[in-house]
Amino acid sequence: MMNRRDSVGVKVGEIQIGGNAPVIVQSMTNTDTADVEGTVRQVMDLAKAGSELVRITVNNEESAQAIPRIREELDKKGCSAPLIGDFHFNGHKLLDKYPDCAEALAKYRINPGNVGRGSKRDPQFAQMIEFACRYEKPVRIGVNWGSLDQSVLARLLDENARLSEPKPLSDVMREAVITSALESAERAVLLGLPKNRIVLSCKMSGVQELIAVYRALAERCDYALHLGLTEAGMGSKGIVASTAALAVLLQQGIGDTIRISLTPEPGADRTHEVIVAQEILQTMGIRSFTPMVISCPGCGRTTSDYFQKLAQQIQSHLRHKMPEWRKKYSGVEDMHVAVMGCVVNGPGESKNANIGISLPGTGEQPVAPVFEDGVKTVTLKGDHIAEEFQELVERYVISHYGSNPGNLAAAE
Repeated sequence: MMNRRDSVGVKVGEIQIGGNAPVIVQSMTNTDTADVEGTVRQVMDLAKAGSELVRITVNNEESAQAIPRIREELDKKGCSAPLIGDFHFNGHKLLDKYPDCAEALAKYRINPGNVGRGSKRDPQFAQMIEFACRYEKPVRIGVNWGSLDQSVLARLLDENARLSEPKPLSDVMREAVITSALESAERAVLLGLPKNRIVLSCKMSGVQELIAVYRALAERCDYALHLGLTEAGMGSKGIVASTAALAVLLQQGIGDTIRISLTPEPGADRTHEVIVAQEILQTMGIRSFTPMVISCPGCGRTTSDYFQKLAQQIQSHLRHKMPEWRKKYSGVEDMHVAVMGCVVNGPGESKNANIGISLPGTGEQPVAPVFEDGVKTVTLKGDHIAEEFQELVERYVISHYGSNPGNLAAAE
């Protein structure tokens, strides 16, 4: 088991970040926040998919006015996911004018690079922190290299230019990101915000830059850290880049909460970023969220796509059932289900899973043995193997994870 970095715990609603709490999954809506119905629907979808914290844009008066109504509607529908307000440029004005918004949000996100320009930066940052103190809200001080505080960068560039051997520009940029976060956090503490209400993030869009920045940041403070590769991209590129960066840091015990910032395909489900975040944590053995499906890639022995369809069907079914199962069956998220396509590795993988099926490959006998906890329990045949195996998975969950064994008889 990897050792987690020690960090100061921060409560966001009923969710704890850091302080030896599990790594928390976050996401963000992309609806117009003023659209109360649409935003409520997306927050609920994200929460149902497993997002434990949901960030929403608060960029104008209409969105600030909508926040209390969004919170109220979510509460009515039984969705308790804490809402994080994402503020840029005018957050100090919105929190001042709309106290109900300030109260309804569980956390504020402040970017030191655009909280205010020039002489307005410090007083406007102070206003944001004062509101956090007044309403007893935690704050994420989120530095982004694309909107870096130019005064910090200019100061470090001047200092670097005076060195006998100046450092490369990339090194100065990384140091500016870290310095902006740490100096902002120090100022927040001086303004009265306790350390246990501060989370830091330093987001970069390059994998190696992100790893280098967070390693240095982790060594220089004990604040809770939010991880995320900003502007990760679309599709496989975004998933691979985010996984490459976050896996390295998580393996070193760095990171208390994560978000996967994928560019969604047009019309695609926003919840995909939540699933990717969960799968990173689960495949690394850090947290379990839903039963894992083990399946082979297929080869010339598996010319039929039957096993692929079954694997996809089972995976979708498990995810669909998890909101219900999570409440009723303790530990079911750790279950492993194998769906294999031929006799080469099929029986072995099936025996090693909690429950597994080895489907017939090309030219093999048209039977499918099913193994439960390493023992063959039944052999399926005919045209309804998929339905029968899904039913066996359901029975396994009830019999092995149900608090009352009598549930098995009831399910029948």
